[in-house]
Amino acid sequence: MDELARQKCLPRAGVEHQLSTEIVAQHLEQLPGWRLGADLGSLEKRYAFLDFYRTMAFVNAVAWIAHEQDHHPDLSVGYNYCLVRLSTHDVGGLSWNDLICAARIDALSE
Repeated sequence: MDELARQKCLPRAGVEHQLSTEIVAQHLEQLPGWRLGADLGSLEKRYAFLDFYRTMAFVNAVAWIAHEQDHHPDLSVGYNYCLVRLSTHDVGGLSWNDLICAARIDALSE
């Protein structure tokens, strides 16, 4: 995960940047709790918190990562949870940017 978290997202467009399911599966071993979405074209993870304040602090930190990396997840937020879903629309599935952002988001909770 450290290696992924140190990388920076790059502009990626076109199916040639789409990662195979095998490559994603190999890297998911380094990203505990992340899983392929039902569509197999996204990654998702649910984070649990003690209260709304901590949830929103996490959401704001994720927003900063998204801004800094110019790669924006879909977030579903409730009182004590945040579901993060990553995909790269410009490649029609998953790219290195999704794995990088997943690792960077996980680093928030370490």
